[in-house]
Amino acid sequence: MSENPMTNHPTPNQPTPHENMTNHDGFEQEDLSSRSALYFFAGLVLVCLVVYLIVFGMYRFLDSYATAHQPPMSPMVTPEADTRAVTPENAETFPQPRLEENERTQFRSFIEDQDRKLATYDWVDKDRGTVRIPIDRAMELIAQRGLPVHAEDASSAQSSAAKNSETKTSAPVRKQTPKAAKTKAAASGK
Repeated sequence: MSENPMTNHPTPNQPTPHENMTNHDGFEQEDLSSRSALYFFAGLVLVCLVVYLIVFGMYRFLDSYATAHQPPMSPMVTPEADTRAVTPENAETFPQPRLEENERTQFRSFIEDQDRKLATYDWVDKDRGTVRIPIDRAMELIAQRGLPVHAEDASSAQSSAAKNSETKTSAPVRKQTPKAAKTKAAASGK
């Protein structure tokens, strides 16, 4: 085996592999110790805690300052209840449209009500004799009887026939624009 003589000799600044092993006890030295990372996280938690306490104290001070410097309420004014808290009794007195309290149950009850209306008989207008029938029954009736056809009244049929005959026999009338009418009037001397 021939070995390259250049690779066997260490460079002047490079330690030999045997020296590397003995200097560092057989493992590579780390750049970052775990102790410094723990100190960093502890400092970060401490800074966050200090900032929280400063902001909390600032808001408490501003709240107490605003309360102390608020002008006194007039004796003519009666204090109102907090309108931000809504009770179920208030929700019923609020005008339509109201916000949904529970979307799923309200929507489900709406769908069930619509389905019930579509599947039952009921009066729509009792005076006129208009009723609501289930969809299935309505489809059966349309299949048996067909769609209703409204017959034209005899008087309206005669009047439309008379109008048609008049338009066919009379000559069409030509419409004039206002400008053309003025020029005809000026030409005739009127």
